[in-house]
Amino acid sequence: MIHEKFEETVTVVSQEQVGTDIYSMRLRAEQIAAHAKAGQFVSLYSEDQSRLLPRPISICEIAPERGEIRLVYRVAGEGTKEFAKMLPGARRRAVGPLGNGFPKEQKKALLIGGGIGIPPMLALAKELNCGKQVVLGYRDELFLLEDFRELFGDAADESIYIATEDGSAGTRGNVLDVIRERKLTADVIYACGPAPMLRALKDYAAGQNIPCWISMEERMACGIGACLACVCKSKDVDAHSNVKNKRVCAEGPVFLAEEVEF
Repeated sequence: MIHEKFEETVTVVSQEQVGTDIYSMRLRAEQIAAHAKAGQFVSLYSEDQSRLLPRPISICEIAPERGEIRLVYRVAGEGTKEFAKMLPGARRRAVGPLGNGFPKEQKKALLIGGGIGIPPMLALAKELNCGKQVVLGYRDELFLLEDFRELFGDAADESIYIATEDGSAGTRGNVLDVIRERKLTADVIYACGPAPMLRALKDYAAGQNIPCWISMEERMACGIGACLACVCKSKDVDAHSNVKNKRVCAEGPVFLAEEVEF
């Protein structure tokens, strides 16, 4: 499916640090905001002409009524280090929304985010109009947790569950430990996070016969499917490359878990 995308000059509305090397940036991006869906991403260009390729960042929140989007990202290189220094009023070139978003199955849903895969789950939680629970896996700092609590309001304690590696909050362990400990059930699973987490969730969902949609976190380059830098292994032959690969930026980043191999 071809999704409409736009190239526009976006403006920083606000930016704050929400964790160690993790930043939250709100952008005025009227065309992108008007068309974006949870699970899609934008490619943001550097001001430094020596860095030709943009940095893909998943969309955390979408506010079409204000013409704004929110990006929550981790500083991982020179490009994102530059973005972290941007002040309100700064302008950059961006392309988006890119990729496919999460399909909205109006069933009892379990949303699972791990690490920097947590931000797109906030956008999805806002879009889904059905019964839903959220499991968030952290290494340590609980970034975005208050945003989820605000969204769920009085139902937060029965809707939001946490796993931390060191046991400092919630369940000690990973997201699957939470699901088993709390005996959480769902008709559909949505997940974004590191590959080991997605692999485990794929196996769990298959064992429970639950459809599972996953958003891959492969490093992307061009963001439009031309360079083949972000391919993942797939069960079926891809029509573009004629091998068992799929381009995360073009066919993804969201896939039905059974379609991809880890």
